Amino acid sequence: MFWGYLLAALLIGFCWLKWQNRTSSRETLKALFRRQVWWSASARADYALFLINRLSFLLLAPLLLTQLTLANWLFLSLYEWFGYRPVIGAGWPAVCVAGLFTLCLFLLDDFSRFYLHKLLHEVPALWAFHQVHHSARTLTPITVFRTHPVEGILFSLRSTLVQAVSIALFVFFFGERADLITFMGAALFTLLFNLSGSNLRHSHVGLRYGRYVEKWLISPAQHQIHHSTDPQHFDKNYGVVLALWDRLWGTLVLSEKGQQLAFGLSHRVTPGEQSLWQLYWGPFRLLWRMLIRRQGSGTTAND
Repeated sequence: MFWGYLLAALLIGFCWLKWQNRTSSRETLKALFRRQVWWSASARADYALFLINRLSFLLLAPLLLTQLTLANWLFLSLYEWFGYRPVIGAGWPAVCVAGLFTLCLFLLDDFSRFYLHKLLHEVPALWAFHQVHHSARTLTPITVFRTHPVEGILFSLRSTLVQAVSIALFVFFFGERADLITFMGAALFTLLFNLSGSNLRHSHVGLRYGRYVEKWLISPAQHQIHHSTDPQHFDKNYGVVLALWDRLWGTLVLSEKGQQLAFGLSHRVTPGEQSLWQLYWGPFRLLWRMLIRRQGSGTTAND
């Protein structure tokens, strides 16, 4: 949520809408900041979830496994397994090692996000919590934080695991030359992704990259397809940055010019679906019903 990333998304979104709709600057700004989007019941729920989850994780963070702890354990485990510390690329320039580390960390991070996201959709117990994110009827950059705390913990552990494995392996095999290429405190690929308008993924600005590019990179329009209520879009476009993973798993859908999308779990709006009680406790009720049904079917099968 760095202001520079938000400003970049605003400029890109403004230019895209102005070019697509051929409207005046004033009309384009009105389209960007529609009250129906930014102050809808769904958006207000996003803001509440964002604040409550941030406060909750301040309390939970000390209890979660840290990347440094896990990286240290993995490093020592590697030393025990090998019995010595092999050195790879002794003659390589430090910038090459840093570039390789940055690239490998990005690929592992992007794939792990894709795969965990896929599991959140395909495993019923996980979907019970992930549906909180998909219950958004309107999309704003804050919607990315519209997650149940259980899902938040899963993604936090994913991040810890990815970073710990990357750090442990590279420090073990490359020593002190293992460094991350950063600009303004952000990893290179993270910076490029955020400056290219990543905040538009959760918005009503359907920025498309074109059919060829979208086979390699997930555009904001493609992620909006992922939030669509159209059944043909269900369980598609899991990727964050690279479209490669979706292509390999057969879940990639390209955006289409002028397509109109509705967002949410279904076309039908149910009373209280945006209430905090439903968003926080609804997944546990759904999970309980799943367990009851499973026990019931198990009892029937045994009889």
